[in-house]
Amino acid sequence: MKTPLWFPQSFFARTLWLVLVVVLFSKALTLVYLMANEDVLVDRQYSHGAALTLRAYWAADPEDRDEIARAADLVRVPADSVPASEQHWPYSEIFQRQMQSELGEDTQVRVRASSPPALWVLAPSLGPDWVRVPLYPHPLRGQRIWSVLGWFLGIGLLSTAAAWIFVRQLNAPLKRLVYAARQLGRGSSVRLPVSDTPSEMTAVYRAFNQMAEDVEQAARERELMLAGVSHDLRTPLTRLRLSLELLDTDTELTEEMVRDIEDMDAILDQFLAFIRDGRDEPLEVIELGELISEVVGPFNHTGERVRICLENLPLLQLRRVSMKRLLSNLIENALRHGGSAVEVAAHLSADSAAPYVVISVLDRGVGIDPAELNDIFDPFIRGDRARGGSGTGLGLAIVKRIAALHGGSAELRNRAGGGLEARVCLPLGLLLPRGAS
Repeated sequence: MKTPLWFPQSFFARTLWLVLVVVLFSKALTLVYLMANEDVLVDRQYSHGAALTLRAYWAADPEDRDEIARAADLVRVPADSVPASEQHWPYSEIFQRQMQSELGEDTQVRVRASSPPALWVLAPSLGPDWVRVPLYPHPLRGQRIWSVLGWFLGIGLLSTAAAWIFVRQLNAPLKRLVYAARQLGRGSSVRLPVSDTPSEMTAVYRAFNQMAEDVEQAARERELMLAGVSHDLRTPLTRLRLSLELLDTDTELTEEMVRDIEDMDAILDQFLAFIRDGRDEPLEVIELGELISEVVGPFNHTGERVRICLENLPLLQLRRVSMKRLLSNLIENALRHGGSAVEVAAHLSADSAAPYVVISVLDRGVGIDPAELNDIFDPFIRGDRARGGSGTGLGLAIVKRIAALHGGSAELRNRAGGGLEARVCLPLGLLLPRGAS
């Protein structure tokens, strides 16, 4: 069954809503019960107190009765002055039954709620006269609704606050799991504590820790295997290159074989760079403009092939070698496919809600089919159909990995007028105030 749009989507909100509904429903039932029975309970207590007062009045000495009458506002009334009783079910019956139970079966009671409200009681077992007992409205009458509603809302708010704290504590292990999963996805080594965790989450935490250990072990074995393959292949490649150079032949075939060997060596470097994405490299406080100039410098030895356009940027915490590899891959890709009209730009975004640093490498090549833009960063995928060229298809995959390692993103955009923009966005969390160490 599909969840309604108005229903809370988060587990926290659903649990809080459930607790709140249960609390308010129980309070509403209590309120209905009290409103239905409050007058009955109060009038029963009042009639019991009136019976005790009448007992004390008739049992006192004649000289003391006047003092009791003044204190309790009692008045002896002739039979012909007693008004007829008003019927207010069930209250009239409550006074009648309670007085007969307290003062005897032959007791008579008349009740009037109109001004002035009073009880007239004739108890033959106590005395021969009717006695008028004042009927004071109890405090909740008249203002009862607002008082009860105030308490109702107050208790509801307090219950909601308590439920919010309680549910937040329940959801804390889930938030910790979400954070750990994100950190693991970014390449960090994360383990969740199982000692101070609710029993229901202990099994989940143990499974997560085992998964993290398996993922790290697989990454270590993969890196070790590729490093071994690279080492074992480089040795015969080196011997082949030396043999070709010692042949003392300057033919075109020999030169092509040397270039093929160099390409194979570069391919091995790309594989190793893809596996060793720099996650073990420590963060350094770096001036991004200086780093870009340092990377662009070798490309401009024979002339200005890459133009730099930089704003005044603050310091960032970056992995120096990894960022240099990211910039080199983007610039080499732009030069290979975009000719000499390559530009590297960097600036702060204008988004005040979530500002970030933007690094752009722009060229004026033929661009890429828009249908391929989303897949071009996948390993072994190349945009050759649009731009041509050779390579392993790992250069942009390495760029994406390094950007994600820094909490950022990488994307390609076709430029108006032709060409491509490779854009890397780094979040503001990597920024440091200028002058920080």
